[in-house]
Amino acid sequence: MDGTVTVTDGKATAAAVLPGVLRRRLAVVAALAASVVVVLGVRYAGDDGPGRTDARIGEAAYGAGAPWWHVASATDFLGDPAGALLLLTAGVIGCLTARRPRAAVLLLAGPGLAVGVTRLLKPLAARTIHGDENLAYPSGHTAFLTALALTLALLAAGRHGLGQAAGTALALGAAFAAGAVMGWAQVATGAHYATDTVGGCCTALAVVPAAAWGIDRTADSLRRRAR
Repeated sequence: MDGTVTVTDGKATAAAVLPGVLRRRLAVVAALAASVVVVLGVRYAGDDGPGRTDARIGEAAYGAGAPWWHVASATDFLGDPAGALLLLTAGVIGCLTARRPRAAVLLLAGPGLAVGVTRLLKPLAARTIHGDENLAYPSGHTAFLTALALTLALLAAGRHGLGQAAGTALALGAAFAAGAVMGWAQVATGAHYATDTVGGCCTALAVVPAAAWGIDRTADSLRRRAR
């Protein structure tokens, strides 16, 4: 399965959500991203304030005036439960309408697992912002939007049969763009330090390819058993 719909014995089979041409490259990306998450988590473990880089970026981005404050707040909403639910619902409906149930599963599992991993990591890193009760690293909002963008890019790459270079560029470009936008919003609204958002972005880059690979393996195994 290479991301395109195939026909076997006259029957259409589901497209892989992790295009075969991208598997090796995204496996390397996932490993590197996981390393970044660990390194930053160890570096800022237990901190209750910004590092030098965080402070500089925070000074430039925090407290943006209108209309940028409204843009940042609206972007932040997309990572809230209500905003995330709206995005995921629209995406799942689109996948089911296109008769791509496997894609719908990834659309829920990829972002969901990415956010779940950030929640598991936060008490381990124990980095706080604006009080001991506000765990900061890594950013769940950034992980969510990055994971959603990466998932959609993988589905688009598979659907259009993009090659290794074009598919990788689309996947990473979408992921980094979404991570940068949400990361800026989190710093601008004072919700996170910049390095928290880097950790969130890298969490998504580590989790989504693994989730897509697992979904493909499971779905293909079930299809073979059904035969």
